Amino acid sequence: MAAQASGGVPLSTLAPKYLHTNSTSHTWPFGAIAELIDNAYDPDVSAKQFWIDKTMIKEKLCLTFMDNGNGLDHETMHKMLSFGYSDKTAIKGHVPIGMYGNGFKSGSMRLGKDAIVFSKSESGMCIGMLSQTYLELIGANQIQVPIVCITERNLISYILFN
Repeated sequence: MAAQASGGVPLSTLAPKYLHTNSTSHTWPFGAIAELIDNAYDPDVSAKQFWIDKTMIKEKLCLTFMDNGNGLDHETMHKMLSFGYSDKTAIKGHVPIGMYGNGFKSGSMRLGKDAIVFSKSESGMCIGMLSQTYLELIGANQIQVPIVCITERNLISYILFN
């Protein structure tokens, strides 16, 4: 049964196959890579450097994208892995490129079936997953985005969120 708003009206959901459908907005991989680079350039991220590499994990070729920006907390990670959320604004005249809340999803899913995001921010560390493989394995009928965060409370203890 679909989740419902307070008035009993069903909320819209996204089927897992939408991840692939949405990725077809990029006709070539370099457009998808540009989306990921654009995210690092946005003023709220403040990345000064960006790296792209490839590695093999369990005999599968994986692309890695890394920047030295501000990182994501749990709420920001969830919005980034969800569709249509963007609260980016210009900072000191630096206008954000992303404004519709879709670039990461369309770009990453054009390059592969799975994206795992590792992020470290002032408040702690988060790992988020946007994965067609995972959704197929669990037989999901709507998109789910698992996120695990470790938030630093003090120097000797951490709080784990999921």
